[in-house]
Amino acid sequence: MTDISHAILTGARRSGPGGASRRVPRLRGDGLLATVAAAFTLAQLLLVRPPMGLGWDETVYVSQVSPHAPAAFFSAPRARGVPLLVAPVAAWSTSTPLLRVYLALLSGLALYLALRVWRDLFPSRVLALAGALFASLWVTLFYGPQAMPNYWVAVGALVCAGCFLRARARPGDRAALWGLVAGAALMAWMRPMDAVWVILPLLVLAAVRRHGRPLLALLAGLAAGSAEWVVEAYVSYGGLLQRLSDGSAIQGGLGWHLAVADQLRSLDGRTLCRPCTGPLPEPVLVGWWFALPLLALLGLVAARRARRTVPTLVALACAATAAFPYLFMIGYAAPRFLLPAYALLAIPVADALVHLVTAPGRAWRPVAVTLVALALAVHLAVQYAVLAHTVERTTADRRAWDRTVAELHRLGVRPPCALTGEEAVPLAFYAGCSSVDTGGHNANITPDGLVRTARRIPVAVLTLPGDRPPAYARSWPVHRSGALSLYVAPSAHRAAGS
Repeated sequence: MTDISHAILTGARRSGPGGASRRVPRLRGDGLLATVAAAFTLAQLLLVRPPMGLGWDETVYVSQVSPHAPAAFFSAPRARGVPLLVAPVAAWSTSTPLLRVYLALLSGLALYLALRVWRDLFPSRVLALAGALFASLWVTLFYGPQAMPNYWVAVGALVCAGCFLRARARPGDRAALWGLVAGAALMAWMRPMDAVWVILPLLVLAAVRRHGRPLLALLAGLAAGSAEWVVEAYVSYGGLLQRLSDGSAIQGGLGWHLAVADQLRSLDGRTLCRPCTGPLPEPVLVGWWFALPLLALLGLVAARRARRTVPTLVALACAATAAFPYLFMIGYAAPRFLLPAYALLAIPVADALVHLVTAPGRAWRPVAVTLVALALAVHLAVQYAVLAHTVERTTADRRAWDRTVAELHRLGVRPPCALTGEEAVPLAFYAGCSSVDTGGHNANITPDGLVRTARRIPVAVLTLPGDRPPAYARSWPVHRSGALSLYVAPSAHRAAGS
């Protein structure tokens, strides 16, 4: 593997006809990867609809840098990577379509760069197919243009694993070492604990095989990306161990939980499955999920024949550790949690599919090509159907938030203002208010403090039908908006009437 990588890399630098002949396939390969990334960007813009409003978690992240509303409570598990990512747009513009377009363009560029890291390890056609498989998943398309961390952990995982293999093959490759630092830092900025799980096999391999420079690069990137999170733990959360404990509690208590079935239930388009009940989706919706491990194993067989076993094993190992906590340590599911595993698995899966349609044997090849093409067509149709349903439902939900905000404004709840209760976090951002909570993990005010606040600025308590409001709000006038009851402090009504 070292000799092959060295020959490819040095050959591209040589002058003369030999060097030029090697540069042509590399340029064609880069063109393939760029085409896949461009198609991914275009698909996001066409299918995910940039006007789609911000979701619950997105409003928390965006509010940290947006002038539109006060910053929402930042709970223990969250990290500052997403606010940093969206700041170039969200810090000066309140346009959600503009933010969506920015993230779609950025996610397409990131996919291209992450795949390009692997181009000396796998053929370009394998990498292009891997990128297309990953990019065509409904969950990848849905979250690519969103202000959420999981897609970026997936990109960082691809960069880290690929740069580690390059640094292992060529110890003097400084670009690979810096790529390791950047990939680990990106993941840690987004989700520090996810970063640890993803790079665990790389740390073990580097320590066992005494790859000192890659090990130091991984640790440096992890430290750089998580430094702010660790400092914030001591400044705002009572220390690192307390922040980890609080983060575990917010996620239902990390421990042994068999969440495989929960992840299966979420594949029908549920962005959050908590609690995750009900029947499993139809087999056509989840068949690809069961095919993944089988195709990954076939990809390993193909890799052995092509003498690229180590890169395949590294991708599989990092995918396994990335998926492990979300399959076996958490009591609920969200399909975005597995994006890093899907990105890494896409490479051996693509290698397997290419092997199936190019394996020697004239009698078998037409059958293999037909079956693979048919399976991919069905897979794409299923992914599109789930994506369209998810986008339609999500857009409708966020339009309902718009209507509730319009009603709150009509009732006099306008900035500066505060909301508490059901769906208060996203609705507060939409309304330009603060979101406050008197209990639970997001508690940031006492009931007495909220009553005093209601004397100064408009305040509303939001509840579901049948739920009793807090004692301090039971005498407040109540209004309905969709499925919510709005208990509005008298001060807001006086402001509305003035």
